[in-house]
Amino acid sequence: MATRLGPHNAHRGLRRFRAPAPAAPERCELCGVVLADHNHRHLVDTERRALACACTPCALLFERPGAGHGRFRTVPDRYLTDPGHTLDEAAWDLLRIPVGVAFFLRHTGLDRLVALYPSPAGATESELDPAAWETVLAGSRLAPLLQPDVEALLLRRTDDRTDCYLVPIDICYELVGRMRLLWHGFDGGAEARAALTDFFTTVARRARAPREDDRP
Repeated sequence: MATRLGPHNAHRGLRRFRAPAPAAPERCELCGVVLADHNHRHLVDTERRALACACTPCALLFERPGAGHGRFRTVPDRYLTDPGHTLDEAAWDLLRIPVGVAFFLRHTGLDRLVALYPSPAGATESELDPAAWETVLAGSRLAPLLQPDVEALLLRRTDDRTDCYLVPIDICYELVGRMRLLWHGFDGGAEARAALTDFFTTVARRARAPREDDRP
């Protein structure tokens, strides 16, 4: 039996064929200005342990240590590599990370090193004693250069090597989000593995060796 469409029902039916409303533009979480690729930076909110989007002028305000009473810290954009590290298979086994990728950051609020790795559930924190991580990471000259809260040591273990980079913390969470979206099955699946390879190819291309002016 056909259903008659009155004016109200007809209007409701037509709404299904309208183009979706455009997404609201991203805005700086401090001043409200609309963000674009060229002026989109990130801050770490140390109280909430979260990232906040910011425009370039607002991000510059928080580059100075202690600015804003230390709650917000600007995420830097440097990428460093340490091809001469001594992180071998035995060192990785001491980390007891169940996947081949992990990142480490110094959390000032917790006053300790935190280790996380991507998983289907998001960023998962390792329960291993932080003293063990400190021992392992001492094999990289990048560890003393790490800025608390805003940078991470990013490690990837493959069949024949372990790569070690110092990177902005926001790209680590970008990786976590990508893996959570693409992960299928026990080992992540082909699409997730391909995305992981592309991600580390980009990191390796951007990374450089440390210089004297990289020291705190």
